[in-house]
Amino acid sequence: MITIHLEIKGKVQGVFFRANARRIAEKNNLKGWIKNKSNGNVESVVTGMKEDVDTFVEWCRKGPDKALVEEVVIITMETVFFEEFEVKG
Repeated sequence: MITIHLEIKGKVQGVFFRANARRIAEKNNLKGWIKNKSNGNVESVVTGMKEDVDTFVEWCRKGPDKALVEEVVIITMETVFFEEFEVKG
């Protein structure tokens, strides 16, 4: 199990990024959370098997159809266990 922190930059708010990310996370058995930031970016922390986390990251690099992802900053963290994948705020 690994945990990563992501900051997704670009046109990523108002395009159903968080809702679609939750669907992808749940499909890949990931736990954690995702939220909008006040600077226009989206922030997420996910925990799961490395292959599943990699699938989530690849999706985040593109996002939903109306998103325009410019950059995804990833930081590996100590493993954190969550009950579910939650959309915050």
